[in-house]
Amino acid sequence: MGQILDGQQLANLRACNLKKEVADLKKQDIKPLFCVINIGNDPSSKIYLRTKKRRAEAIGIEQRVYQLPVDEKQVYLLALIDQLNAAEEVNGIMIQLPVPEQINLSEALDHINPEKDVDCLTPSNVGRLWRGDHFVEPATAHGILALLQHYQIGLRGKNVVIIGRSSIVGKPLAALMLEQDATVSILHLKTQNLSEYTKRADILVSAAGQAGLVTANMIKPGAVIVDVGINRIAGKIVGDVDFAEVAPQASYITPVPGGVGPLTVESLMEQVVKLTRRNHGR
Repeated sequence: MGQILDGQQLANLRACNLKKEVADLKKQDIKPLFCVINIGNDPSSKIYLRTKKRRAEAIGIEQRVYQLPVDEKQVYLLALIDQLNAAEEVNGIMIQLPVPEQINLSEALDHINPEKDVDCLTPSNVGRLWRGDHFVEPATAHGILALLQHYQIGLRGKNVVIIGRSSIVGKPLAALMLEQDATVSILHLKTQNLSEYTKRADILVSAAGQAGLVTANMIKPGAVIVDVGINRIAGKIVGDVDFAEVAPQASYITPVPGGVGPLTVESLMEQVVKLTRRNHGR
């Protein structure tokens, strides 16, 4: 049975350290504040917003949610972003995904000041990520690297396979792993013969959002398995990996829930504090 990569435990540990850091900033009259723009009433977004708010409050970070109607017009969204960009007390801005179809997400992200871009999704910050001189990192990718580092799982020279090419997980994670001298392959659901690639992976990350996608016959013995998938099946939350089948063959494996998820929220808070320090010359 592979060793469990306990993301919840690590998230709690890092939160304790971050809470002390925030307390020290407040003694200098520096108050971390980030704003979340939520458009519409997506149920998953509502859950995520509540989770973020609880974590922020526990650490001492202020989170403001700007709830916009599902039929909000692009021009008003851009005006709100301009307002938050100009507000000196705001250290971070993010748009909760998904957004309604009438919203041009690319244009909205382009509008966010890169110095307040918590998600690392503005064009300039994405470019910095691939250039290797970034000052903010996408939360899930940051959390995955923190988890591997905590368990002393090195990346140098390792063959890493990532299933999923999203701008939130797959692509930025590949960039960050390349920085640490891993050899990275990005797969997706249109890739033919997935197992030909996954069987060669020292570290396999699945962020495809398809329950049961990764089975035991797709991994090599002793591989490290990181499951980013969140799928709801018959009222239960499961990942992309068939945990019961794959765990006996893995050296390390993340559970779902309790693996990457808690670290995503914690890492978001860390990015807020990082931007707060930067915006105040700290």
